[in-house]
Amino acid sequence: MIDRRVLIAVLAATLLSPAAASFAQVRTQDIPIVPAIPAPTTEETPPTPFTPSGPIQPVEFSVMTYNVEGLPWPVRMGRGSKLKAIGRELAALREKGLQPDVVLLQEGFRDEVSDLIELSGYPYVAKGPRKKQRDPNPFAKDDRPRYKKVKYIRKGEGWGKWGSSGLWVLSDHPINWVKSHAYRYCAGLDCLANKGVMLVSLQVPGLPTPVEIADTHLNSKGASGVPRNRNRMAHHLQAEELGHFMETDRTPGAPLIVGGDFNVMHAPDRYDYVMQRYPFDVVSQVCFQTPDSCDAKISADGDAPWLDTQDLIGFKQGDRVAIRPVQVEARFDGSTTGGPVLSDHDAYEVTFRLTPVPVLAIPPRKP
Repeated sequence: MIDRRVLIAVLAATLLSPAAASFAQVRTQDIPIVPAIPAPTTEETPPTPFTPSGPIQPVEFSVMTYNVEGLPWPVRMGRGSKLKAIGRELAALREKGLQPDVVLLQEGFRDEVSDLIELSGYPYVAKGPRKKQRDPNPFAKDDRPRYKKVKYIRKGEGWGKWGSSGLWVLSDHPINWVKSHAYRYCAGLDCLANKGVMLVSLQVPGLPTPVEIADTHLNSKGASGVPRNRNRMAHHLQAEELGHFMETDRTPGAPLIVGGDFNVMHAPDRYDYVMQRYPFDVVSQVCFQTPDSCDAKISADGDAPWLDTQDLIGFKQGDRVAIRPVQVEARFDGSTTGGPVLSDHDAYEVTFRLTPVPVLAIPPRKP
């Protein structure tokens, strides 16, 4: 018997085919067109030269990561209206001056993500790996893993990519450039999306160097539809790809913030593997271990609260800009202050203090 989720995926593919799209266009030709969103910056967009702006001084800089569950109908029902609602909620935060400086989105597959972006008011937008993006294998020929790329064909493996990475970065600050990598390895239904990682360089007033932001989405566990050993191996391989990409594409010494859906909830083996392949300071771990260092407005249960969620935000210090988290809070979690639940994930927001590091003049050597 064919798996029910595969049947749903087949139906989704049919509905999203060019013929279906043409039919939909005819039926909806009288519907007003949503105003154009800012043109996304991609790897094809020429990089913008960096020039420091404003006086050099410490700044507070907030980053939100949010898996918006933007999966197509009929895989998910009613998501178009929810995505628009997220845009309106971000706009409401903007009206109060409380909007994050940067929003990292995952699972932004649906067309209504354009509505979300338009409504949110962010002037700068970057898009991650596209549906057809294919990148070189980061593993040397002799070191490539013994991993059969198609093993569970009834669970979506080997069907090709039906969607992009679903990664977006929305920013209030100009984007200098974008780099990205589409993961070569995957497991189960996750293979239908071109999951990967994107890295953007931002010009933040008050800082002497750009700030680099990474957004990623790693292979799921049970939702992939394949056995644990299979989805765990794919997750480990993606962690290796992530580490290789960050080591080779990140600007050495640049201040870095990393966020996204790491799919590590209640999975210390997955978490540890990510940290082994590309270690960075995880905010929830830093704030738990040094509670006086930041205002954590999220309850921390157990000995490892960073494993109570799929979503992580972390950082690496820069040579000329120091980073430390000063506040952590949840958004869209159904609480009075957080706002309505609009996805199967809560939004996770961290406010950092970015402090320029003085460059000490080196006195000339005496003869």
